[in-house]
Amino acid sequence: MEDMIFKTLEKIRPALQRDGGDVKFIDVNNEGVVRVQLQGACGNCPGALMTIKMLIEQTLKNEVPGVKEVVGV
Repeated sequence: MEDMIFKTLEKIRPALQRDGGDVKFIDVNNEGVVRVQLQGACGNCPGALMTIKMLIEQTLKNEVPGVKEVVGV
């Protein structure tokens, strides 16, 4: 599952980098909860939670079987 998460995050990364940010994969647990850390401009952005839920979580759920939720750390 981690390999699929990495590949999917690579697809998302250019959109974040255009805004001066990035995403770092932390881990995934047995319940399908993925932990990520937004970096750069995205780390302090007021829209960070929306980015995690609407962009990263939705994309991972669509492309990686078993992902249930994405949370920021």
